[in-house]
Amino acid sequence: MPSSEKPRRREEMLVQLRELFLAEGFASFGVGDLAERLRCSRTTLYAVAPSKEQIVVAAVRSFFRTAAERIEARVGASDDPARQLAIYMEAVAAELQPASAVFFADVAEFGPANEVYQENTQYAARRVQDLVTEGVKAGVLRPIHASFVGAAVAEVMSSIQRGAIQAATGLDAAQAYRHLADLVITSLTERTERAL
Repeated sequence: MPSSEKPRRREEMLVQLRELFLAEGFASFGVGDLAERLRCSRTTLYAVAPSKEQIVVAAVRSFFRTAAERIEARVGASDDPARQLAIYMEAVAAELQPASAVFFADVAEFGPANEVYQENTQYAARRVQDLVTEGVKAGVLRPIHASFVGAAVAEVMSSIQRGAIQAATGLDAAQAYRHLADLVITSLTERTERAL
């Protein structure tokens, strides 16, 4: 295969791996199983990464990188800080919609993939914090401690991934992310006074 084809073929394989892993998880697959399911050779899979564990990490990292790029493109389409926060939270929920419970469980159980998830959760927390700070400064979000909002979002996201939210509420991950988005957006844009 010409060297110019290798990056394109690797990216095609990552797309297929992402789709398979999001739908069915990855723990139950060996490299031979993956090759059979994707109708490719083991050599093609090993062009993605040199071991099954590294293939999984590459696919999980690719999923989050691609999702982040799409989310940021949506956020960048608006210059209203309140709208940007809403877009960000809704886009996170939409991007995680295809992820099955089995995918989340496998990520939670496999340390290197869980590290990728946690890195992305921390990034999301910082991004929410920044968007809240911008919205408060612009006067379009009610005054609130932005770091607290970011930390709270990170904790809920981690609880969703571990399955704790589903166990407590019956909501699957996609539903939980949508409710988290609603909670954050509504609580920061609500203008009425609340009694404590």
